[in-house]
Amino acid sequence: MKISNPDADLLCDELEMIVAELPLTDALVLELGCGKAEKTRAIAQSGKIASILALEVDAIQHARNLQITDLPNVRFCQGAAEEIPADDTSFDIVMMFKSLHHVPINKMDLALSEIQRVLKPGGLAWISEPVYAGEFNEILRLFHDEKQVREAAFAAIQRSVDDARFTLVRQCFFSSPSHFESFEHFEKRIIQVTHTNHQLSPEQYAAVRNKFEKHLSSQGADFRSPLRVDILRRV
Repeated sequence: MKISNPDADLLCDELEMIVAELPLTDALVLELGCGKAEKTRAIAQSGKIASILALEVDAIQHARNLQITDLPNVRFCQGAAEEIPADDTSFDIVMMFKSLHHVPINKMDLALSEIQRVLKPGGLAWISEPVYAGEFNEILRLFHDEKQVREAAFAAIQRSVDDARFTLVRQCFFSSPSHFESFEHFEKRIIQVTHTNHQLSPEQYAAVRNKFEKHLSSQGADFRSPLRVDILRRV
């Protein structure tokens, strides 16, 4: 296993990879750390899966998710990856989109054991994590450097394979496009997230804005963010 692949040059939306790689038809899916439920919606509306249980640990975002009423095959629940409120062997597929590194480092192993517990034998875990590289990461690390937690997340995944909780099916490396209309758009989506209290000093704020605006044109700012997906199978 490797944490990154500098030679990867594929640019695509992660949903394209999911449809290509996972057996979604009639699947019972658990999504951990669903955030604003953007991926949840896309998968739920793919016309293939049976249902999704979408968990979010952040109370503010979970309350917003409960206002979603047009996804009949989705159930939203508040909960953490390290303590999944579901029975053993309940799901065909478990998904985590850029959220394992948000789990406290001392609970990452427990989270992976919980994923193993709720998966059916032979079930699949799709764990995508941002690679610590790229122009967007250079902006992010000015106020929220995730190098340590991303490395810890990868190490936890590797341990779960080494100790035979999972077998590695495949690693996928690609870049996902992101677009921001303005710095204010970036600030709302990235700096003002409810799950993390970013406290920027005036000097930090100015540095972040300056670095972001170097990428800004009349059409906005576009980035290619490198990602790694570890596809794991429950033993």
